[in-house]
Amino acid sequence: TRHPSRTCKMAFRRRNKSYPFFSQEFLIQNHADIVFSLVIFILIGLMFETTAKTAVLFIQPQYNISTMSADGEVTLYHYGWKDCATVLFYLCITIILHAVVQEYVLDKVNRRLHLSKSKNTKFNESGQLCVFYLVSSLWSLYVITTEGYILHPSSLWENYPHVHLRFQVKFFYLTQLAYWFHTLPELYFQKIRKEEIPRQLQYVSLYLLHILAAYLLNLTRVGLVLLFLQYLSEMGFHLSRLFYFIDENHHKMFEMWSVGFVLTRMITLTLMFLAVGFGLARSENQMLDLETGNFNTLSIRLLVMFMVCFTQSWLLWKFFRFQLSRTREMRLEQVARKRAAAKHQMQRTLKRDSGTYCKNHFFPKFVKSWH
Repeated sequence: TRHPSRTCKMAFRRRNKSYPFFSQEFLIQNHADIVFSLVIFILIGLMFETTAKTAVLFIQPQYNISTMSADGEVTLYHYGWKDCATVLFYLCITIILHAVVQEYVLDKVNRRLHLSKSKNTKFNESGQLCVFYLVSSLWSLYVITTEGYILHPSSLWENYPHVHLRFQVKFFYLTQLAYWFHTLPELYFQKIRKEEIPRQLQYVSLYLLHILAAYLLNLTRVGLVLLFLQYLSEMGFHLSRLFYFIDENHHKMFEMWSVGFVLTRMITLTLMFLAVGFGLARSENQMLDLETGNFNTLSIRLLVMFMVCFTQSWLLWKFFRFQLSRTREMRLEQVARKRAAAKHQMQRTLKRDSGTYCKNHFFPKFVKSWH
């Protein structure tokens, strides 16, 4: 047997195993530290006059203009190619936050739950998405409230195109793009199984497609409300899955989420027809004009409505197919349980009858012969 001190030293060395620089394992293990170094390098650029303009290009949203309103001078923003640099910077920030949540929250919970490898992957996915959906839903609700979209629903389509955005609206969209783009390298950093990659690429691509369409086609107001509804629904699902992994007896939250999921699809489709199919269709300016950012044409409206309706219909189809398969499996399980119970009852009856037969036939003959 080995000495205890030697065993501890070997475990310590194995846990802190060093890999060659720029190797695959080195990049995966230290990717958050490498990205953090890049962020610090950009922030240091703010300290020098020669590099400050370049650093600001990454940190602060660009294309701002000042206008006068009833509340005084207001700074508004529009989009351009320089937004790519801002998205890239906050993509790095998101990778760092992802690593912090994973290491200091999810990994500690995983050690206590002792989940299998497949459940561990799903738990980490739901944990990360749950944090993101919670923050994004609260943030979007705050923006919707302060912008007055709840009290004035017609503002979602009136005065289109909505080229000029407030800081909080533009920054929200930039961070949303940064988050969903960051999930692509995370597939490599988290060592996601090949079987799971197509599924995750599917919903990431759908989010990027819809967010980019709302941002580039100046449909940011409608897109903001739809994102709030979607994030609220998805947060319910991942919360239910987290509670299920903690205790498999928690099924009621999935039932509540199922109702909310269907309602979210119905509200999304209704709002889309109201804003795009009805509101923008009544607008006087229905000419394509790239300079003013007007995309209010019949073909573009039909394309946008088809994209949203197709996505919502596809989600509903997947949902109902899953529910039907789950109901079928539950029925098969109930039938199997009834068969097992009937078989067990039959065995007990046969055993009882055989015992009664021996008692009534064999024992009296034995007593008579003995006498």
